[in-house]
Amino acid sequence: MTNYTMVGKAVTRLEGPQKVTGRALYPADVHVPGMLWGKALRSPHPHARILSVDTSRAGRLPGVHAVLTGADLSGIYIGRRMLDLPVLAWDKVRFIGQKVAAVAAEDPDIAEDALELIDVEYEELPAVFDPLEAMSPGAPILHDNINSYKGLPEPVQEPTNRFVHNEWSKGDIARGFAEADLLFEHTFTLARVHQVYLEPHACLVQVDDSGRVQVWVNSKVPFPLRGQIAAAIGMEPDRVRINVSHIGGDFGGKGDPMDVPLSYFLARTSGRPVKMVMTFLEELTAGNPRHPATITLRSGVKTDGSIVARQASAVFNSGAYGAFKPGLGVNLLGASGLAGSYRIPNVHIESDMVYTNTIPGGFMRAPGSPQVVFAVESHMDMIAHQMGMEPLELRRRNLLQEGDDTPTGQPLRQVRSGQTLDAAVKAIGWDAPKPGPNIGRGIAMYDRLTGGAESSATVIVESDGTVTLRSPTPDVGTGTHTVLSQIIAEELTVPLDTINVVTIDTDSGPFDAGVAGSWVTHSAGQATLRATREVRQRLIDVAAGLLGTAREEVRLHNGRLLASTGGTDLSLADVAAEAARAGGPVSAQVTYKPEGGRDITSFCAQIAEVEVDPETGQVKVRRFVSAHDVGTVLNPLGHQGQIEGGIIQGLGYALMEELRVEAGQVTTAHLGDYKIPTIQDIPELITVLLEEPAGPGPYQGKGIGETSNCPVAAAIANAVFDAVGVRITDLPITSEKVLAALNGRGAALG
Repeated sequence: MTNYTMVGKAVTRLEGPQKVTGRALYPADVHVPGMLWGKALRSPHPHARILSVDTSRAGRLPGVHAVLTGADLSGIYIGRRMLDLPVLAWDKVRFIGQKVAAVAAEDPDIAEDALELIDVEYEELPAVFDPLEAMSPGAPILHDNINSYKGLPEPVQEPTNRFVHNEWSKGDIARGFAEADLLFEHTFTLARVHQVYLEPHACLVQVDDSGRVQVWVNSKVPFPLRGQIAAAIGMEPDRVRINVSHIGGDFGGKGDPMDVPLSYFLARTSGRPVKMVMTFLEELTAGNPRHPATITLRSGVKTDGSIVARQASAVFNSGAYGAFKPGLGVNLLGASGLAGSYRIPNVHIESDMVYTNTIPGGFMRAPGSPQVVFAVESHMDMIAHQMGMEPLELRRRNLLQEGDDTPTGQPLRQVRSGQTLDAAVKAIGWDAPKPGPNIGRGIAMYDRLTGGAESSATVIVESDGTVTLRSPTPDVGTGTHTVLSQIIAEELTVPLDTINVVTIDTDSGPFDAGVAGSWVTHSAGQATLRATREVRQRLIDVAAGLLGTAREEVRLHNGRLLASTGGTDLSLADVAAEAARAGGPVSAQVTYKPEGGRDITSFCAQIAEVEVDPETGQVKVRRFVSAHDVGTVLNPLGHQGQIEGGIIQGLGYALMEELRVEAGQVTTAHLGDYKIPTIQDIPELITVLLEEPAGPGPYQGKGIGETSNCPVAAAIANAVFDAVGVRITDLPITSEKVLAALNGRGAALG
């Protein structure tokens, strides 16, 4: 390993003092003179035709400055890629919680009172809530004008609720099944869950004196959001500015327009700035949760355990709209991983996105992958059990190897699947006797390609010797700006406290893709690294002239520039001041665009040890091992935080979290009902890192943000089976389900 002075060091978060002292400014904290509060009236019906909306009483309420209905905004849709969600519904509502009217008032209480004065007459329509039913003949069609939506990947040939269909294949699936000795088929059901960030969606929109739109919002993708807003309101993007705000948690959910377009129209109508802050009731009933899914896997296997064919189907419940899916295909690319971390020569995968009269789904930490990995890794254990084979042995016989490719035909390199699995097995003591009855161990694996996207950075050495990084990449709470500062400190050999990170607005720099896909340290890091190296070279050039030596003889050490032959040395301030006198500050701006394919993958092997109470069905996770194939770790403290945070989110997904919907109505509508893990639920966490410089990020780092949450649920489900012999195929794995399965098993045996 290369020895670094700052990279690889556990550095606490640089923005921490701002946050704990209350100096960090979130969009809900922003106040501008004359500001009004916006509130939206939402549909009580899952599917209905709007017959009339009477706002006359609301408009007369003192303190109300604007009232809008769908009729005022007819034909205006929003979305990240596919524009199918009306800012306000004008003809139909398609889920309980859809916005049908809005007001702007002097304070939130007046706005709420005004909503109660709006009278809406509906004609209820037949609704459909299950995606499999929604695809069946005779199901009510939610969008009969679907082909008019901008961003629809492919035109729909006949009325249907299935609006996106994807397929991935390799080999010959028919031949593969013909060669198989055994066939196995299992179906899995995955729950809808919320990201549960502490800060709800919030925004403030002001139309300034020049007619430009000023936006303060907790968005992880400011530049893409600018384009979405501009498209919705009919302006050029350069007429919209997204201003910097802190973000109080993301986990994939802070990438959608949400209330920003509506706030704009309220501001335009009232002539005053408008702030909208969602309540947690609104978040849970009308946010953008992780998609529920039904996944069916059919595998052909040889008697020696070799998997020779895999046919897979994933049906995702999109909810009423597709607006919150940013993929170019308006899909969840996690579905392409239904072959798992295994070398299967013949694969055919299908994925469908289906409209239903439920809350629209959005993105949450590794979109589609937690659902897929639960199905794949449960399926692996079920095959092993039915064949009388050890689950560990079945995996070892089928793991991806160097030179294999994915079902999409992407070759893989630097494959470290077996090493990662072995590390997890060793850490848990897989072969050691269980410490008591009803204790089981379960394995699950996942691999993720390291992604990348366009990013930029500007590095400036100020005349006082401090360094400023102007970055368009928000820090959503993952410590991004701390890592970027470490890169600068490493390259310029300066202390961290001399580096100032400024998150710029969308007027102040080139395009940046924002935060997603575990690519931030890779993309923003490479932009920062390259800009810093340009600055370093400029400093060396100037210093060489001052020192009277060749630039090859100048080096940086402890923030000073000196000739290798010794003698006089110069501070960064000395050199920066001279450069400023000679022609301007020492600075560099770099835009980084990844080149080539995504062929470097990271493996994760997790093993859960659980204890099941046969009297109650209660599952307690005792120990949890997470082994990771990683590149250079830039900040061990932040890296470990990402791993443990992901495991805890996966624990919630496995055992307790479910945004329950009955007849279209979310019934877990507050955090008293919607359960997430607390400190008492967290087991002993054991992390094993197989570190090897092998990634596309700075100093050959790899992404880590979305890896650790994906295999957790399957590892726990497999451990429950190992403990008490019952298989739960629908999440979450509640004590009620386990107890019912135990009782059912007893009845079957009796």
